[in-house]
Amino acid sequence: MERVPITREGYERLRQELQRLQKEERPKVIKAIEEARGHGDLSENAEYEAAKEKQALIEGRIADIQEKLGHCEIVETNGSNGGKAMFGLTVVLEDLDSGEEHTYRLVGPYEADIQSGTLSVTSPLGKALIGKEEGDTVSVRTPKGIRQLEIVEVRS
Repeated sequence: MERVPITREGYERLRQELQRLQKEERPKVIKAIEEARGHGDLSENAEYEAAKEKQALIEGRIADIQEKLGHCEIVETNGSNGGKAMFGLTVVLEDLDSGEEHTYRLVGPYEADIQSGTLSVTSPLGKALIGKEEGDTVSVRTPKGIRQLEIVEVRS
């Protein structure tokens, strides 16, 4: 079984979501199913069908999180990186074509969300950044073509 890196914060978020689903959402949907059953004929009961669908989604998410937590390996960063991009650190990049700056924290695939500024170390850009230093330039193939990015800063 392959271990998947994750930050302590990412692990705790997954664990908290699992607890919320098991202790809050699952009991709510079970109660909704029981109430819908009390309304009679299940074959024409839209409330029952909706509650069963919600239950399936919740149970699927619970199973997904449990599997992910079983594969996770918490990776601690010590803050001294010597200016190199490493797991758990934040990297500021400048797109050499557009001049735009982007800031990403390098994390594991289970916690990556580009919209919130976290980038998976297993993504093409994440792989290109690992081990590089401030001032280095990386080339990454994207749907819009090859992009040239300069590492402006690496921080914890």
